[in-house]
Amino acid sequence: MTQTELSQASLLIFTDLDGSLLDHDTYDWQPAAAWLSHLAAANVPVIPTTSKTRTELLSLRQELGLTETPFIAENGAVIGLPPSWQHARLDRDPASPDGLVVKTPSLDVDFIRRRLDVIRERHGLRFRRMGEMEVDTVREATGLSPDAARQAMAREGSEPLIWEDDPNKLATFDETLRTDGLTLTRGGRFWHVMGAVDKGQAANWLVARFEALRGHRPHTLSLGDGPNDLALLAATERAVVIAADHGQPMPLPGEGVYRTEMRGPTGWSEGVAHWLEGDAHWLE
Repeated sequence: MTQTELSQASLLIFTDLDGSLLDHDTYDWQPAAAWLSHLAAANVPVIPTTSKTRTELLSLRQELGLTETPFIAENGAVIGLPPSWQHARLDRDPASPDGLVVKTPSLDVDFIRRRLDVIRERHGLRFRRMGEMEVDTVREATGLSPDAARQAMAREGSEPLIWEDDPNKLATFDETLRTDGLTLTRGGRFWHVMGAVDKGQAANWLVARFEALRGHRPHTLSLGDGPNDLALLAATERAVVIAADHGQPMPLPGEGVYRTEMRGPTGWSEGVAHWLEGDAHWLE
């Protein structure tokens, strides 16, 4: 697909980060740099849709050149809107130094942490919440620098945890959480507990916002590699399942799904190229 064709298309691209746009181990994104530049020049928003926190994303968005696009953080618990995605009367926040307005459709992280502590004690479960970990523990689990680990710990609407109990108890744990209005989602390194939100719901919210501001509904493409991306991948017209080593099932039926051979940002580029170079008719 040529840059002129891209510029004429109303397309939103939602992308997972760790294991997708970013290498799972090194966090390198250079194999995707050419496509990111191409999409930026064509005014196609690339929207990070991730388990990372808002604090982590603020610097990462600058590095990736995505400061003009929205973001979805904490698996859908936090949505960030740059000025061009804000309603002039409803969203402006003069106190925001970077012009961002943040929506938090999930439950507050303090409530989530209190409920997790109660459930753990009541049912005698073994898991560790990120909020009670030391920075060095998070570093060991993620490979992040000390500063980056602190950013990962700055949660607003979700709480990651490391499960240390019998895997067979996870189903009961999930059911117990649901009675409190909480959900359990598996990420690449942690299990994530949040309110009744997910990446797919947040993506749908942004599609509706785009339609309200622009007057027409955009086409949508999403990319992800893990089980916590399934709701996102199912929410868009076309999807890319990026190859991964986690060994978890990634059921996603339909002709609009492409599964890559390559992993990480190389697989990301493979998936974007498949839809935007190999099958451009769906954008017309």
